[in-house]
Amino acid sequence: MAPLSNKIDFAIIFSVKNANPNGDPLNGNRPRIDYDGFGEISDVCLKRKIRDRLQEAGESIFVQSDEKKTDGMTSLRNRAESSEYGLGKDALNVKKTSSEEAARLACDKWIDVRSFGQLFAFKSESKDGVSIPIRGPVTIHSAFSVKPVSISSLQITKSVSGEGDGSKKGSDTMGMKHRVDEATYVAYGAMSPQLAERTGFSNEDSIKIKSVLLKLFEGDASSARPEGSMAIDNLIWWQHSSKAGKYSSSRVHKTLRDLINKGEPLDTDHLTQSLGSALEGLVPEVIHGF
Repeated sequence: MAPLSNKIDFAIIFSVKNANPNGDPLNGNRPRIDYDGFGEISDVCLKRKIRDRLQEAGESIFVQSDEKKTDGMTSLRNRAESSEYGLGKDALNVKKTSSEEAARLACDKWIDVRSFGQLFAFKSESKDGVSIPIRGPVTIHSAFSVKPVSISSLQITKSVSGEGDGSKKGSDTMGMKHRVDEATYVAYGAMSPQLAERTGFSNEDSIKIKSVLLKLFEGDASSARPEGSMAIDNLIWWQHSSKAGKYSSSRVHKTLRDLINKGEPLDTDHLTQSLGSALEGLVPEVIHGF
């Protein structure tokens, strides 16, 4: 398939209600916030959800989460060296194949590698070995809430199984559960045709990611994020008419940031009207969430 031909910028607007969208393990798993009190969801968290949705759609994923493994591999190295699920050990041996060729094989096999990139280590006669970084064409920012968030903390009891024959109940322990009461978050991203040429990321791949962005939180329910507590409100998709793009990503994203800073509504109709006339010659597609 031909590499991505036109530059793409995008933004996702989603709502959170009584959920912990991304807990901070260094802060008692409280929802992440910045110094000004705005809610934050890391780019790593968002990429994890994109990978999971792509995997559920039948795509081959290199960085699989432990709970969603489909091949039984215990590490990324095992997956890469597997002859059945990966590239095979010979592909990662510099004496038998070049690092560039192994990187190309990895991009051909796994959609997340050719999308987001990956760092692969290759065996060689030297003690240090050889590694090659793959720069992916798809970048996504951390998501931030449009207003400072209100966080509720609840004290809960947690029961654990007692020892022995199971006839005795283990003692309850106290714990905390945190949630964002209600907030709207926005994340920005882009797709670069120049980097797509290096990894083989195609127009078809961009459509696959576009489709899963609309379903980002489906099948992602947990105690911290009950079903229906997080939902995509709108996906904004700017597809430029050229490889280099008519405007920089910074300027494109600024058109949405300006609306947010002015406190304008973020419903589909208003976004379509306001963003459609913000940049001459670049009209975005605004897709309402499911």
